[in-house]
Amino acid sequence: MPDHPLDITTRAVTAGRPAAVPDAPLNVPVTLASTYIAGGEAEYGRYANPSWTAFEDALGDLEGGRCLAFASGMAAIAAVLDLLPAGGRVVAPRHSYTGTIGQLHDSAERGRLSVDLVDITDIAAVTAATEGAACIWIESPTNPALEVADLPAIAEAGRAAGALVVVDNTFATPLAQRPLELGADVVVHAATKAIAGHSDVLMGAAVVADDGRYEALLGIRSLRGAIPAPLEAFLALRGLRTLPVRFERAQATAQALVERLRAHPAIGEVRYPGFGGIVSIVLADAAAADRFIGALTLWRHATSLGGVESTLERRRRWPAEAPTIPEGLVRLSVGLEHPDDLWADLAAALP
Repeated sequence: MPDHPLDITTRAVTAGRPAAVPDAPLNVPVTLASTYIAGGEAEYGRYANPSWTAFEDALGDLEGGRCLAFASGMAAIAAVLDLLPAGGRVVAPRHSYTGTIGQLHDSAERGRLSVDLVDITDIAAVTAATEGAACIWIESPTNPALEVADLPAIAEAGRAAGALVVVDNTFATPLAQRPLELGADVVVHAATKAIAGHSDVLMGAAVVADDGRYEALLGIRSLRGAIPAPLEAFLALRGLRTLPVRFERAQATAQALVERLRAHPAIGEVRYPGFGGIVSIVLADAAAADRFIGALTLWRHATSLGGVESTLERRRRWPAEAPTIPEGLVRLSVGLEHPDDLWADLAAALP
């Protein structure tokens, strides 16, 4: 191996590989086992699987911590929230993934947690809200408003208040930011999205730097059974291998499209954080947005994102979406198609 630290793009390819010995496979194979011979560390399929471990080693390396894979992003979020004390208060962005907000509201309705939703770009308001909080939950960029938070400042305020600082890094991925290095305690991912990258895997992950927190999350996962299937872990790791090239291509295309979208008179606003492959545009109203989506032929109308194919949707079609999101906001997930083809489809569908 080189005597200098490997670039993150190289580590995406090399981390989580089997030992390089003669006749060893290049990839950790799928281990389809529910039961193991007693006396080792695995014992039973709810506790461990080599296919998970390979994925966890790789993503943990990229994020700079120890990773645990979960059955879905929602399962990872639920496990992290289970770390909080009963009655604890969570400060979260008012614009967040609807599944996250749904879990928080459900916990509040059951008296498990209380929730304060804030404008994550308002540092003064966020800092004030951290006083007495058990957890500061951060999305950056937010979904689907694409607001960017000052992660170091918020993490510093949260930790000074004794709060657990959690960052959902699904949109940015460790290629754009490594929240643990910026002061976060926990990073969560919907690995379904950019990490796996092919719209064929449902999986989540949590990454921590603290060994005690790792053991606590491992205990929650084992007790609740929120484990990924071995094949999903294998596919997610295979997707992770190409994340750097997919991210770079999607980002370059997104930036090219943003320039053209901002010049189009039918679009009231274009939201783009400056990196990544997610763009949000705001059309006149819900009807205009729905007509636009219905006229497209190359872009696919779908709720997920981060895949090799370009998808989009009007987010307020979901009743749980924040009312402060414009009715005409359409979130675009830029894939790997040629940018000129993607633009031609968008331009033909715009009024």
